[in-house]
Amino acid sequence: MDNHLLVILPHPDDESFGVAGTMLSYKEKGWKITYACMTLGDMGRNMGNPPIANRETLSQIRKKELEDAAKILKIDDLILLGLRDKTIEFENEDKLSARIRKLIEDCQPTLVITFYPGYSIHPDHDACGAVVMKAIASMPKENRPTVHALAISRESIADLGEPQIVNDVKSYSQQKLDALKAHKTQMQEVVRQTELALQEGNDEAIDRLNYERFWLYSFE
Repeated sequence: MDNHLLVILPHPDDESFGVAGTMLSYKEKGWKITYACMTLGDMGRNMGNPPIANRETLSQIRKKELEDAAKILKIDDLILLGLRDKTIEFENEDKLSARIRKLIEDCQPTLVITFYPGYSIHPDHDACGAVVMKAIASMPKENRPTVHALAISRESIADLGEPQIVNDVKSYSQQKLDALKAHKTQMQEVVRQTELALQEGNDEAIDRLNYERFWLYSFE
């Protein structure tokens, strides 16, 4: 069986923040890359500056932005799950976890990357991580993929310890920035501030761009 990375996150642009370099590095090793995006971010705060979207058109514009970012990140399969933004926590957890389990069984990934539930700031992030973990926990142990979890809350290291996986993605930093730029409606200011911080030699910005950190999730 070929190696296959399946990334499951809730929003367009989540993939470009903390996983972009990792996806590119696995792609370079010959892995297949699939991104399953739960929503189209239709409740996103930003419409671009100057505005290029409104509340009615935002989801389709963000879909196109995601498709553009996926090309930059060399994603093989982009799967849109069609859930409504900011409502994942209100979905029927059993039904959604069954759907995610079927997705995983169909993809047969070697590795799954998702958010670490409880350590991911946004309710959609935590709900996404929780339902993915529930889906994988329901699988026979011998069939479970390895899971690397993305934790971004301030308490992550204090509660979980240091991340076990630290990927050096310096060689993909420009592609990572380009993928973020593809998300024009949401990321203009983030990209502007990031590029300014990089020009100023800000250590935190450099570290965030060049290293991607994950926790090995245990189901024991």
